[in-house]
Amino acid sequence: MDRVKNIEKLEETGKIWDLAVIGGGASGLGVALDALSRGLSVVLVEKADFAKGTSSRSTKLVHGGVRYLAQGDVMLVFEALKERGRLLKNAPHLTHNQPFIIPIYTFFDKLQYSVGLKIYDWMAGKLRLGKSKFITKGETIKRLPKVKQEGLKGGVVYHDGQFDDARLALSIAMTCNELGGNMLNYTKVNALIKNNKGKITGIQVRDLIGKKNYQIKANMVINATGVFADKILQLDQPSAPKSIQPSQGIHLVVDQSFIGGKDALMIPKTTDGRVLFAVPWQDKLVLGTTDTIRQKAKLEPEALAKEIDFVLETASAYLTKKPTKSDVLSVYAGLRPLAAPKEGSTKTKEISRSHKVIVSDSNLVSITGGKWTTFRKMGEDTVNQFSKVSGKSIGKSQSAGIKYHGYTEHPQEGHWKGYGSNAEKIQKMIQDDPKLGELLHSEYPYTLAEVIWAVKYEMAIKVEDILARRLRILFLDAKAAKSIAPKVAQLMAKMFGKNEDWINEELSDFEKTANKYILK
Repeated sequence: MDRVKNIEKLEETGKIWDLAVIGGGASGLGVALDALSRGLSVVLVEKADFAKGTSSRSTKLVHGGVRYLAQGDVMLVFEALKERGRLLKNAPHLTHNQPFIIPIYTFFDKLQYSVGLKIYDWMAGKLRLGKSKFITKGETIKRLPKVKQEGLKGGVVYHDGQFDDARLALSIAMTCNELGGNMLNYTKVNALIKNNKGKITGIQVRDLIGKKNYQIKANMVINATGVFADKILQLDQPSAPKSIQPSQGIHLVVDQSFIGGKDALMIPKTTDGRVLFAVPWQDKLVLGTTDTIRQKAKLEPEALAKEIDFVLETASAYLTKKPTKSDVLSVYAGLRPLAAPKEGSTKTKEISRSHKVIVSDSNLVSITGGKWTTFRKMGEDTVNQFSKVSGKSIGKSQSAGIKYHGYTEHPQEGHWKGYGSNAEKIQKMIQDDPKLGELLHSEYPYTLAEVIWAVKYEMAIKVEDILARRLRILFLDAKAAKSIAPKVAQLMAKMFGKNEDWINEELSDFEKTANKYILK
């Protein structure tokens, strides 16, 4: 992806795009991918970096949603299981089959979860990732050495998918770029353009890097901004009522030794009524999540003290090695874009995670709700509105079979896996210039070559883009990320032709962000 060339495409006079997508997270990328699969022309703009918001802050699971099944949301689970199977097929370099164990302490729990997970298996059909089964106490302890053993009767094993959310978003953006889409980060929408009948005909944007404004004409404009959807709805209609209720979920990242094995732990009942996961991810353990109503959507939300305490206390009740605040390497928070509940209802965990596509009187198409696993189906349902909005015919969706950028059936092990087929190209850079093999940090495998790759080919513009979403180190170990930021900033400045002022500004910005990931 070449941002300079993509910005130049906005200067083509008289160009009318089929779709202008606002938002570079999971839902916006799903829309772009599906539209391009049908031969439509697409421009996508994101005011920050791809997946800067909620789409990089998930529990890292590609799942049908065991708890949605318990809530009776059967159609959502059917849809999610189908999409889960497709995602694992289309991005084997960014996804894998993850076994989960539910520890069983009562006979009733054994019956309940064994039956429930057999239904989950059956619903997945041919796309099932593995059979669920009951295992003995001894087998449970062997697979989860640090699980609480007192009263343990065994465990129920089931399978779901795991993924690298930010790198998947990037891979989809690069796939869209290859299919002819014009993908742009750091491009903010300032206004919607309307004709004399009050119908939307395009968007007015500002390139936040080049400090220049552009008008983009389009047959259909899509609002795929997640928790920020109301801001775009209010550009359309200043008096638009609140449609989104942000719900915060936090995750704590600790050393993998707290679980002691490769299986994930699923705690099915917690004091707030949610499930809690302890999931091995990139040699660390991700603990989460919570469900806390927040009144205001923020680009960089922060975990509340009560949420941190809840996650630590719940995990400690099931682990023999009990994590404390001092063990937390990184804490991150994300906001779910839930439909605003009706008067009197405040239980966000009871609001359906199903997505909705809404078309306003001005023809602004908004996609709200949903979850990462179903991003492609969300895109398909949104693009299905094209004929109604534009009056033009449209072909059938072809997005279900698209392999994502970097696809390879035999990805390398370790952190190289996330690059897929590109791993060999980065390793060739190191072979040609061994200095580029220098590690950014002695305890982590990331190299100088990967910074160069991210700037040249992955549209990384800021230090945070690299350390948070290209290399994921901010999410794995925030203090380590802070320590390598100067080295990254120096290299980026050299590539961009920037001076010391740029370096200092970038480091100041990154330090402010990184401090929010460190427990005080």
